[in-house]
Amino acid sequence: MVDDLYPLGLRVRGRLVVVVGGGPVAARRVRGLLAAGATLRAVAPALSDDLAALVAAGVVEHRARRYKPGDLDGAWLVHTATGDPAVDSAVADDAEVSRTFCVVASDADRASAWVPAVTRSDDVTVAVHAGRDPRRAVRLRDGVAAALEAGELPLRRVRPPAEADGAGRVALVGGGPGAPGLVTGRGRRLLASADVVVVDRLGPRSLLDTLADDVEVIDVGKTAGNHPVPQERINELLVEHARAGRDVVRLKGGDPYVFGRGGEEMAACRAAGIDVEVVPGVTSAVSVPAAVGIPVTHRGVAGGFSVLTAHEAVGDVPGGTDHTLVLLMGVTRLARTAEALVAAGRPADTPVAVVEDGYGPRQRATLGTLADIAERAAAAGVRPPAVTVVGDVVRLAPDWRPHVAPDRVVSAP
Repeated sequence: MVDDLYPLGLRVRGRLVVVVGGGPVAARRVRGLLAAGATLRAVAPALSDDLAALVAAGVVEHRARRYKPGDLDGAWLVHTATGDPAVDSAVADDAEVSRTFCVVASDADRASAWVPAVTRSDDVTVAVHAGRDPRRAVRLRDGVAAALEAGELPLRRVRPPAEADGAGRVALVGGGPGAPGLVTGRGRRLLASADVVVVDRLGPRSLLDTLADDVEVIDVGKTAGNHPVPQERINELLVEHARAGRDVVRLKGGDPYVFGRGGEEMAACRAAGIDVEVVPGVTSAVSVPAAVGIPVTHRGVAGGFSVLTAHEAVGDVPGGTDHTLVLLMGVTRLARTAEALVAAGRPADTPVAVVEDGYGPRQRATLGTLADIAERAAAAGVRPPAVTVVGDVVRLAPDWRPHVAPDRVVSAP
């Protein structure tokens, strides 16, 4: 019956647990029990190599013979996995008399205890029983583990401020180009356990809808020429909340270390003694061109690429059309950038694509050349966020034509 099972966690640290049997199943049980701090006694004529190594190391007592009455004396729990039903049945009978809970590997119906399929995530332990069907329990366990790892289940520790166990942690999470499905599993998991989320304008903001109502969200989004929260203040916010015992996620667009000021935030946290982790993200420099079918490298077309902001000296990068130049945050300076590249030696007919709102609802690519891209972008009403790609790889765009219309739209996938 299923409803005669009472789920329970056992604290076995320092308590005697007897394992009868010396094969692979017994070895798995011993390893798990040792991890929980149990005192182990193994009863078996022979042991597998890994069990024998534990006995040699002095961490497991070994009675090198077949089981006999008295071997359970003083035990709080017994696991029997001999492969011999008669021996396992005798162990179960003795355990019942001595009122010791007994796990029987060969016959769940003879047992008084069952080992669940277990998964752990940080300080969360999930145990799955499935009608005493271990294979089914393992499949369910694996599904729960995958959901935990992907951040699809709530992991946040709800702690009153007075109970905060010292400083919290900070995670600098790269959110990718904005599509929620392009955030890493580690990033989703940390977001699901956060007490505070400090978010950029270009981060995957739809993920904020998955947070619990009491998670504090601090918007520090910047637009061109408008930085309402200076970087120094952002650094201070991360440190202040972590020092208050909160787990903080700094949710950023793209990758924290690609023009994301992640290095500065890391340095500020370390200087304050705060535990900080960096979770890489899919940078928009590569992913946004890919969203409209433009690779940044392609055999026989481009063998390398450079990523700059339009604020930098664009004339200093390799000048051939076979070296791709990717420009971030460059819409307002597009005309000056195109002129500077031509002045530095790039041909005026070098292909250019300006990709707006990659993976977003207004994703589109405006195509042209260095000679006319500024005019085409102005006519199309191009606006940030946008990534500009310069080089022959732009000819690989599905909609490339020598005189492509400026308002050609490439729909989001």
